[in-house]
Amino acid sequence: MNQAQLLAQVRKMQTEMAKAQEELASTFVTGVAAGETVTVEMSCDHRVKSISIAKDAVDPDDVETLEDLVTVAVNDALKKIEEISSKRMSSLTGGMRIPGMM
Repeated sequence: MNQAQLLAQVRKMQTEMAKAQEELASTFVTGVAAGETVTVEMSCDHRVKSISIAKDAVDPDDVETLEDLVTVAVNDALKKIEEISSKRMSSLTGGMRIPGMM
């Protein structure tokens, strides 16, 4: 493979990566905790769209439990984002681990 072909492949991959990042930004996941008592909706570019908390999860005398539920829901969403992002990016890189990529 000559240098021009290699450069063309790199440009193509960059274009595909940009498209994949746009797709991920418009893909949403929902993280849940305690049987959907707390839900967090996030885009795959790590932006929180919404947080929903059921009224029965709110106890003014036990704020720590609510904080824990929000943390669990956010981490659940982040795990789903990681799985989606990894699958999408590995399809572009052929499974190669490229430093700095998702």
